[in-house]
Formats: sequence, C-alpha cells, structure tokens
Amino acid sequence: MLERFHVPTDKAIFIKPDEIKKVVYDLFIKLGLSSEHSSNISDVLTYADKRGIDSHGVSNMLRMYVKSFMESKKNNSKNGLKIDPKWKIVRDFGAISTIDGDGGLGCAIAPHAMREAINKAKKFGVGSVTLFNSGHFGAAAYYANMAVEENMIGLATTGGGVGVVPTFSSEKLVGLNPLAFGVPTKINPSFIFDASMSSVAGNKIELAKRLGVDVMPGWISDKDGTPIMEDAQIPSYENPNDKPGILPLGGTREIGSHKGFGLAVILEILCGGLSNNGLGPLRKKNTAHHFTVYNIEAFGDLDEFMSDVDEYLTKIKDSKPAPGFEEVLYAGLPESNEEKERSENGIPYHPEVVEWFRSITSELKVDFNF
Repeated sequence: MLERFHVPTDKAIFIKPDEIKKVVYDLFIKLGLSSEHSSNISDVLTYADKRGIDSHGVSNMLRMYVKSFMESKKNNSKNGLKIDPKWKIVRDFGAISTIDGDGGLGCAIAPHAMREAINKAKKFGVGSVTLFNSGHFGAAAYYANMAVEENMIGLATTGGGVGVVPTFSSEKLVGLNPLAFGVPTKINPSFIFDASMSSVAGNKIELAKRLGVDVMPGWISDKDGTPIMEDAQIPSYENPNDKPGILPLGGTREIGSHKGFGLAVILEILCGGLSNNGLGPLRKKNTAHHFTVYNIEAFGDLDEFMSDVDEYLTKIKDSKPAPGFEEVLYAGLPESNEEKERSENGIPYHPEVVEWFRSITSELKVDFNF
C-alpha cells in the first residue's frame, strides 16, 4: 500500500489479527447475523487488514457495514442490508451458476459463491458464478486466494459503485470495478493481483480524507470532469453526490485512461450483464459480482505449472532494480511481507478507528480491551 495511506507508527495502536477478528465477529453476532455470516465478514475484513489492504479492512468498511445493519434492524430490513438474507442459486448450467444474494452483504455471501465456483472447477475443470442483489464484498483478493488455497487459479471481480468518470466525460457512470487474479506457487508467495480499474480505489479517497493527506495527480477530476493533475486536498462536499469523480486507470487519455475505462466496462458486463442485473447506474438490485476458477490439473501437470510460475516470479524479483529503487516486486509479494509483519506485531490502527471501536462495542455490549 502507498506509504501516504499508512497510519504513522507513533500514532498507531497495534492489535493482533485474531483479537480484532474476534471483536468484529462478536459485533455482527450482536447485530443479529448468523454465526456463519459473522465469521465470513470478520474473515474477509481481517484478511484485508493483515495484508495491508487497509482501504478494504476494518478501518474503512466496518462502520459502514454496522451502520447499514443497524438501520436494517430499526426498519425491519426495509432500509439497509438484510440481516438474514436467504440467498439461493437461481440458475445452474453445468460449470455455471447464478446466485441471488437477497439483499445481503456481499462479504457474507460471496464466500459461498466462490466456493460454488471452486466445486464446479473440481468437477468440470472451470467453474464460473455470478452473484447479484448483494452489497459490498470487501477485498477481491480474498476470493482469488480461496482458489489459490485449493491449488487453482481464481478470478474475482465486482461492479462497485458509479464513482468513475469515463474518459472525456464529466459524469460518474462507471464502477471502480476491482479485479483480483490469484495463482498458486510452491516456493514464492502466491501471485495475487488486486486492483480497481480506476486510478485509485474509492476507499483510498476516504482514507486520504481521514488521514488528511493529498491525493496524487491523475486520481480525481473536478466537477466539470477535468483531471486534477497536481497533488491536492480532496474538495469538501456535504452531499455524497458531490464527491469528486475518480479517473479511470491511466488518469488521462494521453497515458491510457481509455484502457482502464474499457476494462471497467468489460468487468461491469461480467458482473451485472451476465446476471441480468443491469450495468452502472442502471443496476436493478444492488451490486453484482463475478467469480471464475480454473482447475490447473484439468489443463496440465500442476507441479510443472507451479514450478514454471515460481521460476518466472523469481526472475522478476531478482531482476536489476531501476535507479532509486531497492527491489522489484510482483503482485502479492508486498502483501505477503506485510502479513508476516502484522501477524507478528499486530495491525496498526488509527486512534480515531480505535475510539470508534470503543464507542460501538460499548453500545452493543461487546468486549474491547484496547
């Protein structure tokens, strides 16, 4: 993760992953969720925090989830996320399934969808599942890693929000649409790519706002759609609809924003299109996600495949760094290093996040002794 998004060490409060996971689990139990769904959500959030994906972990996402579930309890699920969604497979065709999430939180239900794709890949060689009518599913890498743990290749993507302005447009019409792709290895840390098709993940904008740091050139546009090409504070806004538009991956047309924009539309089609849920601002029922798993042994020898991948990744990381850089990294290597560090020393949380925890755990009568 970019250094500007890390909590300064002198301010951070360190909590071990298992300890924060237990607190998060207990919060969702108190809110009325099932043990299975509480376990899924706490696992997804803690995975992100352990790997240094702070924009999709406890700090950024938990309070949003809790707020929505509390709203749901007050209004008997008429507003907010459903506390006890009755998700179901609505279409099943060989290696393919479509799941209706019944308005539940994505990271409560999406692990079931990825497990369905894995099981189909074991049977058919490839498994592909779309999940619609659900909420935010957390870090896409979590689901790709589920397949990696089965020695398979995993792909996960989601049609998230409509915060991105298409190239040359002034309107926010495209989702940030992150894509994760995970590949197992024998020696090196697994290759796990996870990135939005926007210039920056939307949650990092909120993180920058909390930490009071500038956003970088080419990340956001002004209200007219013009890219802001210098370090800048996030413009103030009261109405969420007035949030600055996020630029597609590439930032400007001259350096490839049309590519990020095009890829985002492709992923929107895989998620919302294939599930008949609609695309972009025309989505019909909440958010849609897409999962595909490749059973490597259906294509060739697994050991040889992993050896080839290991050899290539070693070649990459052992290559000569450019001037000013100490090492060459591939997707998944920095996160693996971060996971080792945080598993041993704890996850660094901003004091404001810990203060929120103290407040919400007190309100819901959950133990939190930090």
